[in-house]
Amino acid sequence: MATDSTHSTSQIESHPDLMALRGRYAEASAKPISGLIEGLCLLTGLYLAISPWVVGFTNFSGLRVSNLITGIALAVLAMGFGSVLERTVGLGWCAVAIGVWTIVAPWAIAGPDAATTHTIVNNAIIGGVACALGLATMGLGFMGGKRRAR
Repeated sequence: MATDSTHSTSQIESHPDLMALRGRYAEASAKPISGLIEGLCLLTGLYLAISPWVVGFTNFSGLRVSNLITGIALAVLAMGFGSVLERTVGLGWCAVAIGVWTIVAPWAIAGPDAATTHTIVNNAIIGGVACALGLATMGLGFMGGKRRAR
């Protein structure tokens, strides 16, 4: 039995709960704080991508590749937050996951003996910033809409 997928899609698109949720995210994305968070997330991703050359990870080719790939992924994710926040606000957990990986990467990739202070400090700071920005992005969905009564 064939189903008409356009018919079922139009029903879900007009569902009142979905419309209210999109309205709340649209309201949150119109606030200046959302632009600040998106911009900082983009800059964090770009810095993460170039950090091996800025800080000088000379003997850690695996860590350089990891920082480059995760930095580009975070920057692309931030561009998604900036363009359609109401569709990507749920992906804030990805920024948190990238941040956690960035913190753990010096030991996971380079090993306990190979990691040096500048690689650990750089990745810990950038990973912490990425986690904080990811959590802030996830919190943007709660900014829109009515405030709860106390």
